[in-house]
Formats: sequence, structure tokens, C-alpha cells
Amino acid sequence: MDGLDWNAALAALAWQVDLGVTEAICDAPVNRYELVAAQPVPKATAVAVATVALDPAAAADPVEEARRAAAAATDLGSLREAMAAYEHCDLKRGARNTVFCDGNASARLMLIGEAPGREEDAAGRPFVGRAGQLLDRMFAAIGIARTSPDPVGALYITNVMPWRPPQNRDPSAEEVAMMTPFLERHVELAAPDLIVVMGNTACSAVLGRTGITRLRGRWAEAWGRPVMPMCHPAYLLRNPEAKREAWADLLELKARLSA
Repeated sequence: MDGLDWNAALAALAWQVDLGVTEAICDAPVNRYELVAAQPVPKATAVAVATVALDPAAAADPVEEARRAAAAATDLGSLREAMAAYEHCDLKRGARNTVFCDGNASARLMLIGEAPGREEDAAGRPFVGRAGQLLDRMFAAIGIARTSPDPVGALYITNVMPWRPPQNRDPSAEEVAMMTPFLERHVELAAPDLIVVMGNTACSAVLGRTGITRLRGRWAEAWGRPVMPMCHPAYLLRNPEAKREAWADLLELKARLSA
């Protein structure tokens, strides 16, 4: 790949990962016996490195830094900037975009998903792939749309994770913990009347619980607001028989919004 700049090389690597590449192999075998032995680290440098590694004050706490950055955000624009500048989550390094939100920020209803997929990462918006198309149809059935200018019939959407995990794997507990302070501040600034959490990752971040098939359809509370857990549209695409329960959840949500 001689002559490629950094962005082109990263895009080529991401394309190979999407195709399922799991390891890199050189064109020719490497004779490790012919490699020049590494120079020993000077004693003073080794001691200094060990001292820094063992000093708790020298190691930044990613979650605490996330809390400080989120608390300093005074509006959604500055929160977006704070998230984009956050460097402790390794997912950011492999993502094309920081996926922050979509829809009407003044909506009464805020929906929290799990993490961007390939289409979302490319577009920089949540829920734009097949699952997103199903999501739009689901909420249109109860008169709610992310494109509505009226807060009463509008939907505001975000995710727990703003960056796509490799090969769409589930985010780790550490990754979710890093981003939860930003999510909580996002809810505070958007100030919705109701929250929908879709999928186990969203339930874990917002409610501290998992087991979406048990939790769905039952009202809970988090951050001072009513929360309705629902199955993720991607799950519904794989399990069409669960759409009946999703429809019941939507009717319950509509009734709560109309009350």
C-alpha cells in the first residue's frame, strides 16, 4: 500500500475487516533469528517508566474524565464536541464518524439505542439501516416521526455508544461505563418527558439491568424520567414473531404520551 495516506490506508483496512479478515500475513515469511536484537532500555528510563506506571495519580480515570467533560457541556452542541474530543475509548479510532443524534431535540420522546452499525457509521446518524427503517415504520404507526417539527409527535434518537464496535460486536462493560456520563448529560440537556431504551446495552447503561425479553413492556425509571424498555428492531428482524409484543409496547407508549 505504498503511496496511501493515513485516511486511505484506514479505509482500506476497514474494508478488509468488513469482509471478514481476521489476521495479517506478510508476502514472505520473517526470519526472527536475523532480526537485530532490541537495544536494552537504560536503567534510569526503565525506573522512570515503572514509577509512572505504578503512580495512581499518573493514570487517568476514563470514567471520571467523561463525567467532567459531560458536566462542562452547557448545550447539545458543546456535548457533541466533548464526545468527539474524548480520547479514552478505543472504538473511536476505528470509526468513520461520531454518531451523536437524529430527530427533533425538542421531542417529548427520546429513544436510546445501542451502537452504530456499518450504515450508521458511514452516515453519521443513528438507525439508518434496515433496523432504522423498521423503527421509523413502527413509530409512524402511532403517529411519531423523527422528522416531525412538532415536539408532541416527534422522536429524538441517540445511542449509548457513538462509535461503531468492530464487526458490530456488543460494546464491553468498560466501553459502556465510559460513555454513560455523556448519555446521562444528553438526557438532561434534551429533557424529554419519556425515554425508550432499545436492547440490552441501552438497558444496562440506563437501568443497570439486562434481559430485554423480560424487561420489555414494563415501565421503569431512570434519571428522574419514565423509561420503557423495548426490543431492538434488529432483534425483531431476526424474530418476526416478537413484533406482536413490540406493537403492544408501542400502544402502551402512545397511551402514556396521550395521558
